[in-house]
Amino acid sequence: MPRLSACAFVALLLAPLVVGAQGGLPRDRGLPFDRIKVPAGFRVDLVAVVPGARAMTFGSDGTLFVGSTRGDVFAVSFPEGRSPVVRAFALGLREPVGVAFRDGALYVSAVSRILRFDDIERRLANPPAPVVVSDRFPTEGHHGRKFIAFGPDGKLYVPVGVPCNVCELDPDRYGVIMRMNPDGSGLEVFARGLRNSVGFDWDPSTRELWFTDNGRDMLGDDVPPDTLNYAPRAGLRFGFPYCHAGTTPDPEFGKKQPCSVLRPPAQNLGPHVAALGMRFYTGTQFPAAYRNRIFIAEHGSWNRSRKIGYRVAMVTLEGDKAVRYESFVEGWLQGEQAWGRPADVLVAPDGSLLIADDSAGAIYRIRYSG
Repeated sequence: MPRLSACAFVALLLAPLVVGAQGGLPRDRGLPFDRIKVPAGFRVDLVAVVPGARAMTFGSDGTLFVGSTRGDVFAVSFPEGRSPVVRAFALGLREPVGVAFRDGALYVSAVSRILRFDDIERRLANPPAPVVVSDRFPTEGHHGRKFIAFGPDGKLYVPVGVPCNVCELDPDRYGVIMRMNPDGSGLEVFARGLRNSVGFDWDPSTRELWFTDNGRDMLGDDVPPDTLNYAPRAGLRFGFPYCHAGTTPDPEFGKKQPCSVLRPPAQNLGPHVAALGMRFYTGTQFPAAYRNRIFIAEHGSWNRSRKIGYRVAMVTLEGDKAVRYESFVEGWLQGEQAWGRPADVLVAPDGSLLIADDSAGAIYRIRYSG
């Protein structure tokens, strides 16, 4: 847990936004916050302007690290008594969207490589050169962006999507979630049969993995849905490319393996909503009814005749069963026009929920005000 206290974190987020010397962007670019709809008793604020903001993680001293789609990694620091400051570093990387923090070091995904920036919070003004932890991942850019996170077992989990809409490739290299030791050794497959997983988290009670997966395209507006999946152990095989959403055989590959022999999803999400980052709510700032629910950033559809997604959804569990799927925060989609696209969510030290928006280039905060 970051050392920045919850009270200090709240006070700093309430301070006016500034962008550091390497940012130089307008204060809010006229973002229409009045269009974001939150449940009764909640409010939304802007934390920082971060171009192409994707995955987020906190350092041990309270620095918010943000991966991006524009080739840079960002650090949002909260100096006591001053406004938040945004710094860009690790410039010019290839799709550095995934970030994870462990033992003072920031790990960053860059398509085929995992990089490590040692002692980063002490060196934000003069970041160190990255150490290559692993360069053993595929180089294809299609579905090459990687959300990364450390699991309860201390291993770094790294997904590898398939470089296609639907295809049958090496099941030990593509369409998987892998894991490895922090030094890059011991690389192994944890789960197979995925198309493109861009978000996962572990149930705080059971320490078991849940993850989102993006369904294939070009089968129509409503088929197949994206999915939320549950992997209580290593070695499970999910449906792709043979079966979609547990019940829909693929027109080309479905005859090779029936749906009955593959693990079905825990919850079907909206079709083509592009479910990305997800987190269990582990804070106490929200009312008790929200605790241990799963929050999912739905980036939004690109290939439906009518757009859907562009929101943060919520899944309620009872034990290991998903029992309800509903909207939590929406408003980025106005008719058929989207002014923002949620890409990741993260529980902050004070229990508020942060949302990264890579289209509007912003980090928002949702908190309960009663």
